[in-house]
Amino acid sequence: MTRERLSLYDTTLRDGQQTHGVQFSTPEKLRIAKALDDLGIDYIEGGWPGANPTDSAFFTEVPGTRATMTAFGMTKRAGRSAENDDVLAAVLDADTPAVCLVGKTHDFHVATALGITLDENLEAIGASMAHVAAKGREALFDAEHFFDGYKANPNYAVTCLKTALEAGARWVVLCDTNGGTLPGEIGRIVAEVIAAGIPGDHVGIHTHNDTETAVAGSLAAVLAGARQIQGTLNGLGERCGNASLTSLIPTLLLKEPFASRFETGIARDALEGLTRTARMLDDILNRVPLKQQPYVGSSAFAHKAGLHASAILKDPATYEHIDPAAVGNRRIIPMSNQAGLSNLRKRLAEAGLEVEDKNPALPRILERIKTREAEGYSYDTAQASFELLAREELGLLPDFFEVKRYRVTVERRKNKRDRMVSLSEAVVVIKMDGEKRMSVSDSMDEDGSDRGPVNALAKALAKDLGRYQEQIDDMRLVDFKVRITQGGTEAVTRVIIDSEDGKGRLWSTVGVSANIVDASFEALLDAVRWKLIRDGQGA
Repeated sequence: MTRERLSLYDTTLRDGQQTHGVQFSTPEKLRIAKALDDLGIDYIEGGWPGANPTDSAFFTEVPGTRATMTAFGMTKRAGRSAENDDVLAAVLDADTPAVCLVGKTHDFHVATALGITLDENLEAIGASMAHVAAKGREALFDAEHFFDGYKANPNYAVTCLKTALEAGARWVVLCDTNGGTLPGEIGRIVAEVIAAGIPGDHVGIHTHNDTETAVAGSLAAVLAGARQIQGTLNGLGERCGNASLTSLIPTLLLKEPFASRFETGIARDALEGLTRTARMLDDILNRVPLKQQPYVGSSAFAHKAGLHASAILKDPATYEHIDPAAVGNRRIIPMSNQAGLSNLRKRLAEAGLEVEDKNPALPRILERIKTREAEGYSYDTAQASFELLAREELGLLPDFFEVKRYRVTVERRKNKRDRMVSLSEAVVVIKMDGEKRMSVSDSMDEDGSDRGPVNALAKALAKDLGRYQEQIDDMRLVDFKVRITQGGTEAVTRVIIDSEDGKGRLWSTVGVSANIVDASFEALLDAVRWKLIRDGQGA
């Protein structure tokens, strides 16, 4: 059976940039555009030329792409011609192969927001689409508030679409702008629109996630006959976000009935880079990736319960809806107080520790994990600390060095510019090979800014580790998370530290104490010890 072609349209660089707290620089937009092009997206909406300097600069610098680069704007204003509308002219000046213009299709918005007649709005839509087509560009019409407009006045909403198509639009995109239309309604309305004479291969869908159903709504539209899907990486977008292409793409390629009925421009080998692309975006945004994100989250294929892990060892299909490798992700068997021997054996094997089933250390490891988690520890994500705990019980933890004492002081003082600044100083004393070594460091960064007491401790600890120094020189801290657990007079502080080295390895360690600095230092020590083990020291 011949599969129908689905067009994928990304608006991360425009609609995604409307996310609260998100503002891309031009180099960041260029990097994201390249990743989208490599992925195989059909259309990349780069922004609104003339609306801000960043978007304008992007269109002057973006190189040629396989994807159709698209500029975004709005239909001409009433009372002037398309040829004399300066806002529309700025969009066309970007010289992109495609232009997407947003226009009103809800009679309430035409009268209230625009303050014009329904006929004047139709004239603006038709003249704008015709002007774009006459310039030799592919024209797309974003039908704003379409579903609300259709429910209020279906004849007028459909007339807006027909006006755009008759004037030369290639696509009419039905937008659930407020994000309140549920998937069942979306599917019904899309089917009715197509039945009213709008060809399905000219219909797109653009959903927002205000009811947590943007992906489901997009899929419902496809099943009803729409053949273009608009969305964003990781579901970025205004308010609650847009439909997430990071979820839609693997669903379309791997799930029925979509996989057998439709084809996209995404190749299977490109799909394997999806997780990397999703995390690249989070890295650009300087935010921690959402662990529970479908398909690409670090917990998307994590199996915590002992019953699940036992079945996974026999056949991963028992608790996994796809192979994690298909989207570039991986399976995780975390350790926790819910873990059983199946989890433990699997996790030990992943750490390179082959242990016989009857080894008496196994139940001791499980009991110690449960005891420590009752004290506030968490080994779900701190896999490196788990490995060190297991090695200690198995008698396989090398004695690299002993920390005899440490001290951290924090001073608040005026600098040379007469401004109040904080400065932390740390002293760490270790014993190695029968010899004591003392290191001192402060929290001042190379640029003169203060990085806090934990940074000072990390620098002091890593300053002089003798024969191990070469192994830790490429180690750095990439994330630091603090959580107060238990509460009340029993409250303790849990610190999770993520570390990385020059080999691209990323590992997490945990420390717990009533004192945040002490908890941090415990996690730091684990990070260093795990690194030394991985580099073959103390074997």
